[in-house]
Amino acid sequence: MADAGITFLLENGALLVKSYYDLISGADAELKQLRDEVALLKAYLRQASRKEQKDDPLREMERQIREAIYDAEDTIDSCLTDAGVANTKFFKLIRNLRPKRGSLATEVKSLRKDTVTPLLNKAETFFANMQTGEGSGKSLDGSNKSVQEPLRNLRQKVPSIKQDKIVGFEEEEKTVLGYLMEKRPKLDVISIIGMPGLGKTTLAWKVFQNEDVKYEFPIRIWVNVSQELNMKDVLVTILKGFRKNDDLSRLDYDDLLESVCDSLKTTRFLLVLDDVWTVDALEAIKKVLPIDNMMAKVLITTRHENVGTHANVKRKPHKLAFLKEMKSWELLRLKVFEDDPCPGYLESTGKQIAKKCGGLPLALVVIGGILVDQFSKAQGSTAILSAWEDVEENVSRYFKDYVKDEDKEKGTADVVALSYNKLPDALRDCFLYLGVFREDYEIPAWTLTRLWIAEGFIQHEDGESLEKTAEENLNDLISRNLVMVEKRNHINEVKTCRVHDVIRQFCISKADEQNLFKEIKKSKEGVLHPPVADIDKYRRLCMHSNLSDFLSSARRLKGPGIRSFLCFYNESFAMEAKYISTIPDAFPLLRVLDYMSVKFNQFPSKITKLIHLRYITLSWDDLDFLPEAISELWNLQTLVIDTKCRTIDVEANIWKLIQLRHLKTKAAIKLLEIKGEGRKAGENLQTLSRLSPESCKDEVFTKARNLKRLGISGRLHNLLEAHCSLENLAFLENLKLVNDLSYELETGKSLRSLLQPKFLPRKLKRLTLSATYLDWSDMSTLGEIDTLQVLKLKNKAFSRGSRWKVQDGSFEKLQFLLIANTDLIYWVASAGHFPSLRCLVLRNCEKLSEIPLCLAESLEKLDIAHVPDSAFDSAKKIQEKKELMSLGQENARWGTFELKLPAGHK
Repeated sequence: MADAGITFLLENGALLVKSYYDLISGADAELKQLRDEVALLKAYLRQASRKEQKDDPLREMERQIREAIYDAEDTIDSCLTDAGVANTKFFKLIRNLRPKRGSLATEVKSLRKDTVTPLLNKAETFFANMQTGEGSGKSLDGSNKSVQEPLRNLRQKVPSIKQDKIVGFEEEEKTVLGYLMEKRPKLDVISIIGMPGLGKTTLAWKVFQNEDVKYEFPIRIWVNVSQELNMKDVLVTILKGFRKNDDLSRLDYDDLLESVCDSLKTTRFLLVLDDVWTVDALEAIKKVLPIDNMMAKVLITTRHENVGTHANVKRKPHKLAFLKEMKSWELLRLKVFEDDPCPGYLESTGKQIAKKCGGLPLALVVIGGILVDQFSKAQGSTAILSAWEDVEENVSRYFKDYVKDEDKEKGTADVVALSYNKLPDALRDCFLYLGVFREDYEIPAWTLTRLWIAEGFIQHEDGESLEKTAEENLNDLISRNLVMVEKRNHINEVKTCRVHDVIRQFCISKADEQNLFKEIKKSKEGVLHPPVADIDKYRRLCMHSNLSDFLSSARRLKGPGIRSFLCFYNESFAMEAKYISTIPDAFPLLRVLDYMSVKFNQFPSKITKLIHLRYITLSWDDLDFLPEAISELWNLQTLVIDTKCRTIDVEANIWKLIQLRHLKTKAAIKLLEIKGEGRKAGENLQTLSRLSPESCKDEVFTKARNLKRLGISGRLHNLLEAHCSLENLAFLENLKLVNDLSYELETGKSLRSLLQPKFLPRKLKRLTLSATYLDWSDMSTLGEIDTLQVLKLKNKAFSRGSRWKVQDGSFEKLQFLLIANTDLIYWVASAGHFPSLRCLVLRNCEKLSEIPLCLAESLEKLDIAHVPDSAFDSAKKIQEKKELMSLGQENARWGTFELKLPAGHK
């Protein structure tokens, strides 16, 4: 859908009227009329999208409406660009610019007269006739309750924070575990085969996480292979299993190959190769495996039987069976009601739905998401039962024609379509957009939600930030089982996610139909599809291969209507100097430019002409400055910088970037321009991931008063001398203070003053301290931050003294605690301390005598490495106490207790 386009148009139009009067004088009335007309077109488009069965006239009407909305966007943005707004000294130019009066008004008036108004009249008649024929009584504003029910109902349902329970694989798991524990004279390869959606990856992951497997195989490595094999990526992933903290990006292929072969040769390891598509891909990987290593096992999953058979001629593939009827119902009930029983009046219908899903776990899981939605929205048992019966009818229709097992995949795709058709309007583009990421890609939730915002998919809701609304949308998709959570952070928020191959393929197909985005692919013969000459037909482009082949067609590259360009290639590559300006020149109206896999060797200055940019990533190892011209990107919301430099001199005046919300980088930012651009300057800024202590001025924090996430990195003594305060940052939730270790060692000065309220606001939720060399007796000060949920003490954050005595009433809400590289010996705590602590991580605490046993009361995960034997012993006592506590009780709210020890400990 093109709903997002209208949202951007309305916001852009308002910004024009407010800020660029000289440019648009006389056009404001036309803009307002255009806004109202396009809003009506949007309503018609929304109404059309709700039709599950569409004839050709309806599809054509949808296409015309989308094109009209796109034309409206392009007219406004092209006028801005053509008027010279992108020239240097942007704001000065706007004040002095005197374009021909009425030029924008003329363009908008012409657009309305020739395109928008006639189409609006046509659409009004078309949809009136359609409603009359259906007798639906739906109103244009979408008041049909079944499709316009607010998202609020789902959002009030807290997403489950239990570990996903797996149903129907008990016997399968025992069988595969038996294979892994068998002794064989050579390297043993085990394959799991089955059609998409049957649960191959789920079973492999369950085995991978089995405690006996963890003990048997100290090294466990998981590799997502996928349809397009990238051998270098496979090698890097394997080598990371041995060298987790090393930077492997600079190793060439031959060095990687040699290192992997050496590492695997005599090691006891389990290697999982998930989603292998071809025999050729399997053979390429097998060449690096040590055939004579009898201690190692390789487990592969594949949808193709010939691949599984070829994997090991001496062992038949393990063929995954469809779920039995009883297990199907058990899985469906679990996805809808979790541990609660199914109401009696729904059980019969629920069992019929489960039966008709053909034993396919993916279909059952997606249908479960639909039933959860229906259960939460419908009013009264009669309405709920009716909604469930409607779902049963749809499922029957989808699967009735797919009698053969190999055809059931089509039924699953139809189930995904059913789930999509029942999505609220606000979720549809968000869902389809998941298809821009490559197959099996682990999608960072932070990146995904910021991209949604930049694309215009997220609209302001009452009292909520765009980021909060985007996070809730992601949780909604998760609760509907359309998105899988891959990792959660320390307080159980989604960190990364994935989509199943079948669901991703649906997103790509539907997005292509609606011209939401287009993936550029390269054939084996090196031919690009679609051809470069045809890309001007699309709004968004994504690539998952090396960008060089695409850019080599630069002379023909032209896409005036393209708004987003994304490249998620799975390895970094250098951008040739001759191509640096190609994309900015070819796509002048870009809003999103995400190509983090592209490594620059000089600053791409042409990007400063892309005045409509909202989101951009820049990767350059030697990037140590941001030029003044960046100030011209007045629409920019998110700037992500990847560099190996420790600091970045920001020559640009970031206060001119009035829309900027997130500046994310690991380098310390030095602001060379502190003076602002009026009261509004900096008010949208939420993230400054790294700021140099020298730039910490009261003027900075007065402007960036709405910061939620702040990192300060460098010589923190300079922060103490800066006479600034963080106390007025009322919304600050996440603070990182990283000291320059070498300077601390040289001076020996104390940083105790950092513990003052002026540097540690008392509403923090997350705090990280590194190399601050504080005294353990001062921990009581941190305990007074009663909102603190996550505390990370790294690299001798506390190193003076050897005893930490916990004070009563401190750390009441702390859920996660990390202590690393410290000389702490005695940790004294008693019953009632740390009542909310769920996870404790200890690293390199080589003098710690023991872990307080009282932590067992709330603790759900204990992860320790490089601690004395006495600390290991106390960890095992905590585990024993947890086992006693759990007897006859429900599982803990976050799942059962997990003790994570280094490889080789049991």
